[in-house]
Amino acid sequence: MSDADPIPLARPDITDAEIQAVSDVLRSGRLSLGPRLETFERACAARAARTYGIAVNSGTSGLHLCVRALGLGDGDEVITSPFTFIATPNSVLFEGARPVFADIDPDSYNLDPHAIEAAVTPRTKAVLPVEVFGNPAHFAAYERIARDHGLALIEDCCEALGATLDGRAAGSFGDCGVFAFYPNKQITTGEGGMIVTDRQDVRDLCVSTRNQGRATEAWLSHARLGYNYRLSDIAAAIGEVQVSRLDELLEKRRMAARLYDDALGPMEEIHLPPMHDRATASWFVYVIRLADHYTQADRDAVLDALRGRGIGCSNYFVPCHTQPYLQELLGTQPGDFPVTERIAARTIALPFFGTLTPEQVARVRDALGNALVALR
Repeated sequence: MSDADPIPLARPDITDAEIQAVSDVLRSGRLSLGPRLETFERACAARAARTYGIAVNSGTSGLHLCVRALGLGDGDEVITSPFTFIATPNSVLFEGARPVFADIDPDSYNLDPHAIEAAVTPRTKAVLPVEVFGNPAHFAAYERIARDHGLALIEDCCEALGATLDGRAAGSFGDCGVFAFYPNKQITTGEGGMIVTDRQDVRDLCVSTRNQGRATEAWLSHARLGYNYRLSDIAAAIGEVQVSRLDELLEKRRMAARLYDDALGPMEEIHLPPMHDRATASWFVYVIRLADHYTQADRDAVLDALRGRGIGCSNYFVPCHTQPYLQELLGTQPGDFPVTERIAARTIALPFFGTLTPEQVARVRDALGNALVALR
């Protein structure tokens, strides 16, 4: 690879096994609600140490169905993070409930447990924390807070399949959890998601509502309002192979993270990604943060410089409470959550995938170093 070859921000790891699985489904004639779906669901539930898996067409759909299955709606408050993908608060709004943001812990980028406690009101009915970038930090504390206050706990583990916290698997905390399988995730189905839970009532409602509210498998028999959130057997076949390779895929990503740690660790102007345990985290992305003396404009200049060298990169995330429509709906504004805003203004997601090479990492390191020198 020459310096002229672009390095993408993300790249899925697809082998002949996934291609063969798709071909097998196409030849079978069962393209939806077939046997590959059930096999994939059982495999994901097992990796999360859960009883049930319910496959859906996206992580967003999975979060929505969990909110609905737990009976959250008008007037209910759900405490969640402003430092997340927009799907997290949207899933609450879909049911007419109100997302209430709490600030994050600067050492993990996950919700600060003390901020959650401070945000609880008589209207609070649930907590929806996020394992940001695959980091499961504080989830046992969130579980205790939910139990102490009688709240539901939905685990947004969309970025964390395969992570563990003190021996517990991501997806095993609270009432239910949701994984996502977009092409930049640890495993992919193209588009797709998976709800995991031990509660049969949640499982039954999610199975029904993902498929137009069917009461049974009987054709055209509907008991409730539902959605077309099904995952095809074609996607499930890809997922079945991918989850069987999960340990291999996670180790590849951990190796890529170690390459970056070694290459970028000496740089005093940046913070490496925070992880509760770098060896057991499920690395979704590799997001560095510029030191606090840099501004958001400085960060944007670094992004432009990297892109000018053919290096895929992005900021991660724009704080949810500063999104215009949420400001209008919720009355939030810049300045409400200073830790989130300070961190978000300085984040840079670097190219990250399991097949990243030492040469590519060295090229990213050099380009980043040059960009930082240009800011001095």
